[in-house]
Amino acid sequence: MRGKTVIAGVGHTAFGKLAGRSTLSMNVEAIRKALADAGIDKSMVDGLFVKFPTSRFEMMYGQKLAETLGIVPRIGGVWDQGGASNISMIGYAAMAIEAGQCDVAVVCLADNPATGSRQAYEKAWGDDSIHGWFSTPAGYAMIARRHMGEFGTTSDQLGAIAVACRKHGAANPNAQLRKPLTLDQYRQSRLIVAPLRRDDCCLVSDGGAAVVVMSAQRAKELGVAKPVPILGFGQGQTSWEVAQRKDLTTTAATLSAATAFKMAGMTPKDVDVAQIYDCFTIAALMTLEAYGFCAKGEGGHFVEDGNIEIGGMLPINTSGGLLSETGMPGLQLVIEGVRQMRGDGVNQVKGARTCAVSNQGGIMHTHSTLLLGT
Repeated sequence: MRGKTVIAGVGHTAFGKLAGRSTLSMNVEAIRKALADAGIDKSMVDGLFVKFPTSRFEMMYGQKLAETLGIVPRIGGVWDQGGASNISMIGYAAMAIEAGQCDVAVVCLADNPATGSRQAYEKAWGDDSIHGWFSTPAGYAMIARRHMGEFGTTSDQLGAIAVACRKHGAANPNAQLRKPLTLDQYRQSRLIVAPLRRDDCCLVSDGGAAVVVMSAQRAKELGVAKPVPILGFGQGQTSWEVAQRKDLTTTAATLSAATAFKMAGMTPKDVDVAQIYDCFTIAALMTLEAYGFCAKGEGGHFVEDGNIEIGGMLPINTSGGLLSETGMPGLQLVIEGVRQMRGDGVNQVKGARTCAVSNQGGIMHTHSTLLLGT
């Protein structure tokens, strides 16, 4: 399926605190902008793939959104793989198009945890909550501590990821947090759950985003101005909670990436720029290892010395990622990947022709990978 489908349009709302905005209204705004970017009318959309709002689950949410948009899709629904849902839905849309189940698909999400409810992020996790197992950061902190103990990874190396993402976000006028970060400032930020500091943790954000997917042939027929080919995609999942895993430093990202690279006929060495899911710095570091950009246990050294900044060996999160652009989970990384392939990114990587995008859900429970080209 390499190159048979494309991302034809992208759109998003503002990011940050959007008081009074419903998730339906944010989805509609993002979809309207994505369709305008593709240069097509909503009447052509016959596939609607939606990530459910984490903050407030609603039954039949996909149908509510279709009604609000004024469309009647042939195929679609609402997905829940956490932050991995977005790329997974793009893969499902591509397969549906290839199978003739739909012609033009929209993939979208919207959420409002900043001004609505963030309970989903704060909840106790399972029976272990009686022992203090509260909140998402606790799981990632356990994983980070294990990585440090097993491979000698340091806090400063995690900080290098935060510094890079904040540097890129500071140059992005659409970013929620436009404040560069030094390593000294990182060291002084308060601990949330040791060893993770405030600047290791992503933003909490309201916002919506959408992409339009169609076949490369359809895009040509419709005269889409800047279609970006989908070269490969893949998924990987684990069914075990953190405390039950035999190995905390191995993730489903390995399978997800291998599947995508095989489809694309590529290797990690072929990737020019990457948008890596950075809900926490340790997640980004371990994903870089799992994707094969460096050996397992070498992620700490790989991210040092500006290697992941613009001009480095592998620039990542060129619009700021979840740590600086928006904590809205995942689709903004796809949008930035599309812009890099079009050559109009805010922090454009000169000569970039391939981009890897990662999404992740839960506490490294689900993972999805997307490879884009020019």
